[in-house]
Amino acid sequence: MTRTFKEIEIEGKQVHVLFDTGSVRSYVRREFASEVKRKTIPFKVGLGGHTYQIEEVCLLNCAIEGLGFDIEAHPVKELGSDERGRRMDAIIGALAMEKWVLIPNPKTGEIDLTALRKREFTEF
Repeated sequence: MTRTFKEIEIEGKQVHVLFDTGSVRSYVRREFASEVKRKTIPFKVGLGGHTYQIEEVCLLNCAIEGLGFDIEAHPVKELGSDERGRRMDAIIGALAMEKWVLIPNPKTGEIDLTALRKREFTEF
């Protein structure tokens, strides 16, 4: 089994992202956060060896393999590094993956983008 890391685009910049089914929410390093932010009900979270007090969320425009999608993510200073020591720029959590039907395959490290390619989603 492997963790699913991908190079994607966030707000027009190439970033190194972990698609994490174990994380409900999504997080992004502050330098990649959009200016579209709102306050949220505060909570604490541990990420990359640090504990953060989360108080805001931002809307991010993303693209994977040229396919656009948007997510809400909580800006933080650092997210830690992957197994190779590469700095993570964002974590895309289960809620965002469910919203866009992004299905990671833990055996191959790939993501099924079928629904995103078709742009057809079932809401009910």
